[in-house]
Amino acid sequence: MSRDTEPLSRIKKKPISERKKNPINSTSVITVRIDEDLNENIEKLRSKLGISKADFIRNYLEMSKYLIIQNNAIKSLNNRDFIVIKKSFIKKLLESLDEREQMDLGVDLARFINDIATIQGKLDDIEYKLDLCEHLGFFPKFIDEENYILFSKKFGPKKFIEAFVYKLINYEPKSEYDTRFTEENIKAQSKIESAHAKALQPVERLMSHYSFDIAKIHEEED
Repeated sequence: MSRDTEPLSRIKKKPISERKKNPINSTSVITVRIDEDLNENIEKLRSKLGISKADFIRNYLEMSKYLIIQNNAIKSLNNRDFIVIKKSFIKKLLESLDEREQMDLGVDLARFINDIATIQGKLDDIEYKLDLCEHLGFFPKFIDEENYILFSKKFGPKKFIEAFVYKLINYEPKSEYDTRFTEENIKAQSKIESAHAKALQPVERLMSHYSFDIAKIHEEED
């Protein structure tokens, strides 16, 4: 297992002075004919949400940045089939697994996000990947005042989140997550405890969230 996590743990972003400025906003007008049933449904939902029809439609169109609706199916940007189920169901399912299985699934889910980011040419863009996680309903994007990325504990059990975070940051294939990092092994073996601390560098920022030094965004030097 690779222990050279330091280069990948320093998530970088450019100084404000060097960041690419957004171009002047431009808009386009599109005209789409829809049947009356769909129009009535849009009207009912936008009224329930308390927003205009234009904003309602715009919100749905924005989701094309994160998923595709094709042939009556929902797909990811890397053309994987999606299903829509309650987050609480997934969390209960994860909690029913042993810790090694939780870690395996955390790594697999992070690879899925990294795959999509790769297709978009944004594998090393952590904020894009966090936006993707938020819009797919995993957890809200939350970066505190000291640039720590905070991961909601509602996302899943601790071991699942730790493995997910590690692989999201250390996306290179050679960087494998050590599934010996169970709570039992960490408490029983100082060598594994030290390796776990080195791999993740956990810190406490908020009681409701997990945070790690490897998931802290650092400004690039001029």
